[in-house]
Amino acid sequence: MAANVEELIAQLGAHDYLADEGLATAIYLAIELERPLLLEGEAGVGKTEVAKVLSRWTGGELIRLQCYEGIDVNQAVYEWDYTRQLLHLRTAEATGAAKAGESEALENELYSERFLVRRPLLEAIAPRTDGLRPVLLIDEVDRADDEFEAFLLEVLSEYAITVPELGRFVAEKPPIVIITSNRTRDVHDALKRRALYHWVEHPDFDRELEILRLKAPAVPETLAKQVAAATAEIRAFGLYKPPGVAETIDWATALHLIGAEGMTVNAADSTLGTLLKYREDQMRVRGAGLEEIVAKAISLIG
Repeated sequence: MAANVEELIAQLGAHDYLADEGLATAIYLAIELERPLLLEGEAGVGKTEVAKVLSRWTGGELIRLQCYEGIDVNQAVYEWDYTRQLLHLRTAEATGAAKAGESEALENELYSERFLVRRPLLEAIAPRTDGLRPVLLIDEVDRADDEFEAFLLEVLSEYAITVPELGRFVAEKPPIVIITSNRTRDVHDALKRRALYHWVEHPDFDRELEILRLKAPAVPETLAKQVAAATAEIRAFGLYKPPGVAETIDWATALHLIGAEGMTVNAADSTLGTLLKYREDQMRVRGAGLEEIVAKAISLIG
């Protein structure tokens, strides 16, 4: 692991993730304190990518739990492989293994780890042969319901899960836990108290330009600067879904692919769908004056 925040920033950068000091500090402390890190922010600001880059850097397995309305223990923790259990029973009957007086032994076989299907939460606390801490990504926790969030809090408090038929599973060393939320609803205070917290902002002009240089190196410098400037202007419009970093990269790449060396109103208008994915947002930007946005972006970089 990194010895300090500066080293962590360098390591993340070496794996193509440009983190500011605030985010890097939160990640560093979460790793060192062995606490979950709750990242909130608009969609597309790079929250999920944090877990992916930590997995690439540390070498730990990335285990992803995608939350959604109605998610329960079977999808998140464990379930029994009923198909294999039934096949085992039929095999025992066919071979004569299921004899009178041996039903208890057969039942114990059915509820052994052989037939246990580990879902993300149980897999994350399982012993690792490589000795590395896995990275557990609990993505979009705000989409799950209150009951699941309460269960999640219980698991993350002790990094332990009880399977009634087998007993208690406890992590030898806690996984690195990244929890993301797009804030479609408020996450409960109890979970926030258990985790460290960081709000991930959209990048400023300089950082977004760095990201464009890294992720879309073929895009000319002038065009990359203009795209970063225009995107910053567009985000200030209070849109339904402000564009994220991925959309900025898509826009710059699209403009480059149609032969634009610099931004023009026609080129920006024809490729606006790569940046804004809602008709209402496109109408708002066009109504406010795409010409002015392009002109300002061009003037800002000289």
